[in-house]
Amino acid sequence: MMPPKRVHVIGAGLAGLAAALVLAETGTQVVLYEAAPQAGGRCRSYVDAMLGCRIDNGNHLLLSGNRAAMRYIDMIGARATLTGPDAAVYPFLDRASGERWVLRPNAGKIPWWIFSARRRVAGARAWSYFGARKLLDAAGDAVVTDIADPTSTLYRRLWQPLAVAALNTEAEAGSAQLFAAILRESLGAGGRACVPLLPREGLSETLIDPAVAKLRARSADIRIGARLRALGFAGEQVATLDLDSGTEVVGAGEAVVLAVPPAVAARLVPDLTAPDEFRAIVNAHYRLALRGDAPWFVGVVGGVAEWVFRKHDVLSVTVSAADRLIDMPADALAPLLWQDVAAAFDLPADPMPAWQIVKEKRATFAATPAQLARRPGTATRWPNLVLAGDWIATGLPATIEGAVRSGFAAADHLLSRAQTR
Repeated sequence: MMPPKRVHVIGAGLAGLAAALVLAETGTQVVLYEAAPQAGGRCRSYVDAMLGCRIDNGNHLLLSGNRAAMRYIDMIGARATLTGPDAAVYPFLDRASGERWVLRPNAGKIPWWIFSARRRVAGARAWSYFGARKLLDAAGDAVVTDIADPTSTLYRRLWQPLAVAALNTEAEAGSAQLFAAILRESLGAGGRACVPLLPREGLSETLIDPAVAKLRARSADIRIGARLRALGFAGEQVATLDLDSGTEVVGAGEAVVLAVPPAVAARLVPDLTAPDEFRAIVNAHYRLALRGDAPWFVGVVGGVAEWVFRKHDVLSVTVSAADRLIDMPADALAPLLWQDVAAAFDLPADPMPAWQIVKEKRATFAATPAQLARRPGTATRWPNLVLAGDWIATGLPATIEGAVRSGFAAADHLLSRAQTR
């Protein structure tokens, strides 16, 4: 059987873009549909009228060890758009005690850094790190706090902040298996895999715009503002795409990559089991330029803010698993979060600069053991329909790396299935 001559990719987020790029590289004709007015999904930049500058719609930290994301970035020629520290350097502030420390894993896989008080978490003994090995053998129904002692200093100052950031789920409910997967590919792989990478300009300039340009150069048909209403099935095939603009026929030898959020996929695909519980993320942006020698970011322990990023003329805050904050008015959230930002970067608490609050109520699926069991694989019972998205069974939580891996897997499945028939 020949590879699909044309593939309809539904969704121009990172998963859809990754699938489209792989397919276009093989010479497959790609039609890319995006319901929104722009590509990028939850990973893009835009001009905020209130701040009068360009901001990202969220904060995403790439690591040098993110193999799929780095492959994607190299495919679109965007490596030079990344910046950040030259080594694995993670500054932290404990708001309760005022203590500061910098986590500095050594480059190699043997973690001798845990024996250096100047490299490990302040107040945590070297032996306490070895408890992380239990995470690697976690049962499927285990949550992070089943294995990591929630009363320990190391938990409060490292495992809990990392778990919440990676899983976007509180550690008391978050899957220990998914957290172990993150640790295995980051700290477990050594400092060379943990070097933080940040967009020099913005998420769109690094991850989205170059991908769209690459696809256009490969003659992809990109249709922005094209909303899919329904899939039409005929026997064992997807036969039509019911779009706002009309019906698109999926011909013989063609295929569909469905790279949409789980709730949308569950509506479009009969009997699809998909994650149906979600967690919020709250972001705050403050218009303030800092000197170039300020930290790239600071992890905040014991505050309301969790991670504060320095971006050009903006200090940007992320609060994960933020359901407790989602209904708080923005004018109450802004000063609350600013107190942590000012402390993290040694700034005066008054006056608070111009600000913007961005809330995502259903930012990612809840990374709980129960939701983990609801994640479908790439293939479906229709041979010409495959799934992509950070919510399918990638082995990772909802991250950029997981989204890109899912897109690559979707494209590879269509291509490899054709080669083996």
